[in-house]
Amino acid sequence: MGRGDKKTRKGKIANNSYGARRPRKIKKRPTVEEKIDIKKKK
Repeated sequence: MGRGDKKTRKGKIANNSYGARRPRKIKKRPTVEEKIDIKKKK
């Protein structure tokens, strides 16, 4: 198990792919409270 193994994190990095072992970075969505504050400021 290592760079050649497609199921491991190192293998995903070497293969330039994503999956369960190497998820993409999640963009943080603004919360409902933040949305309300933004609307009130306008």
